[in-house]
Amino acid sequence: MCTAARPPEPRPGPEPAADDYARQGFVNFTRWSARLPGTQRRAAARAGHTVTTPDRRGEGSVPAARAERLTDEPPPAPAVDELPVREVLDRVPALVALVHGPDHRLAYVNDAYAAAFGTRHPGAPAAEALPELRDLGLMPLLDQAQRSGRPRTLKSRKAPDGRNYTFTCTPVTEDGGKSAVLVFATDVTDHAEAADRLRASERRQRETAVTLQRSLLPQELEQPDDLRIAATYHPGGTEAAVGGDWYDVITLGGGRTALVIGDVMGRGVRAAAVMGQLRTAVRAYARLDLPPHEVLQLLDGLAMEIDANQIATCVYAVHDPNEGRLLYASAGHLPILVRDENGAVRRADEPTGPPLGTGGWMHASGTVPLGPGSTAVLYTDGLVERRDEDLDDGIAALERALAGATGTPQVVCDRLVRSAGVTADHDDDVAVLVLQHPHRTGADGELFRNAALELLGGVEAAPRARAFASGVLTSWRFPTELHDLGVLAASELVANSLQHGTPPMRLRLRRTDRRLIIEVTDGDDHLPLRRLAEPGDESGRGIAIVATIASHWGSRRTPGGGKAVWCEFLLPKAGD
Repeated sequence: MCTAARPPEPRPGPEPAADDYARQGFVNFTRWSARLPGTQRRAAARAGHTVTTPDRRGEGSVPAARAERLTDEPPPAPAVDELPVREVLDRVPALVALVHGPDHRLAYVNDAYAAAFGTRHPGAPAAEALPELRDLGLMPLLDQAQRSGRPRTLKSRKAPDGRNYTFTCTPVTEDGGKSAVLVFATDVTDHAEAADRLRASERRQRETAVTLQRSLLPQELEQPDDLRIAATYHPGGTEAAVGGDWYDVITLGGGRTALVIGDVMGRGVRAAAVMGQLRTAVRAYARLDLPPHEVLQLLDGLAMEIDANQIATCVYAVHDPNEGRLLYASAGHLPILVRDENGAVRRADEPTGPPLGTGGWMHASGTVPLGPGSTAVLYTDGLVERRDEDLDDGIAALERALAGATGTPQVVCDRLVRSAGVTADHDDDVAVLVLQHPHRTGADGELFRNAALELLGGVEAAPRARAFASGVLTSWRFPTELHDLGVLAASELVANSLQHGTPPMRLRLRRTDRRLIIEVTDGDDHLPLRRLAEPGDESGRGIAIVATIASHWGSRRTPGGGKAVWCEFLLPKAGD
């Protein structure tokens, strides 16, 4: 009896080689379909046509003959699901890699990936097989994508080949339910280089604006005799364009000082340029020794001429040591803060006009006390304004910081900036101007003296004024030459007031550690002019004499009506 031959038992074969890793069953691209989040499979029947699809169950199999069409309709376009995945991925210009399993073993890289980073052998963990992804920090991203089931993206990273890529890790599911991650890298080198050029251009523009801004600010603050002053300027961080903040200190003569702070709205070189024009104009208008509100009126018209669309805020204040107060006007700027000798802080809350450049508004001047021992702070909005806070809260916080700030003006400046949290990456420019009216005691107090005489008019007024000036200058121990020049100047100013002015009249003498100041006030508001007197004229030489012998002279209208005419002499330095 014949028995059928038993088929031989299958023998175990050798382990598949690494090059055959994907081909022999781990990833079969002819059977694998990437199920991406949100992707819907499309079928030919969705278009309403019956299409016979090739049999793809084995490599090398011959597809069945297509059925004859019964109509003359054009053949439908193949659905995405019918395209061979391996052929598509091999031909895309982007870099593609497929890893699967908990240790992300490499299953596939396309031709573009191999051209960029070299041939890669499937089978090894991605940390070994794809060192470039490891160096770029992409391993945690693979874990996140696999664990969350959602794509993860790493934007614009520079790879070892010198190109910039944006990597997207997308979780996919292989046949059999195994999880894998498809790494898709897009070359964004052109975009990255364009962004670098843009950042470099912005950086150069910012450096230009900062340089212009600093060059237009005072390189060294004027230091009046009666005040101690310090200021600071902090440009915004690298992400913020430079604004138009500025400050200035202007010596007016006669012991008076103008203090200015302002902020041009806008950013960049244009704002800095407008700031420079306004600052120059303020210095010119200050020489006219006008009241603060009149200076702002002139600035308002100039701002409209510079640029009708550009506005600026500004505070212009004048300190007179004889008055013990600040006379100021504000064009839409933040209030001045004054700390008295007891530590109480007062906010200058007089009416504030609109910003410069708006036109059609009559500004007004206000006053705030500034006696000996007081400290005043002028500042721009970058110091107190925050996006998540009310502006009044910022000003209140600055008041609390000022109440506890002691020391020199520079120390106070630094403390206020620190308390406001201003750092190198602050999002706005900051300008701060601090002035102190110090107490003068002891030997220092002897160098700051005042004397005044009320003039009632009549023929005896001039002799009385000369005698008074002589006695005061003698008691102040001035040298003979300065004594005689002072008496002559006082005599000429009083004679001019008696002839051209009206009561009440006053002669005031003031000395500081650096100068002698002689001033005469009266009730007439017509300012004297220096003129060349003819040989036959009996008058008109008084002001010319004063201008010749004094270091400086000037005149101004006083707030209550009338005028003041003054001159000053520089004192010889010790050792001269």
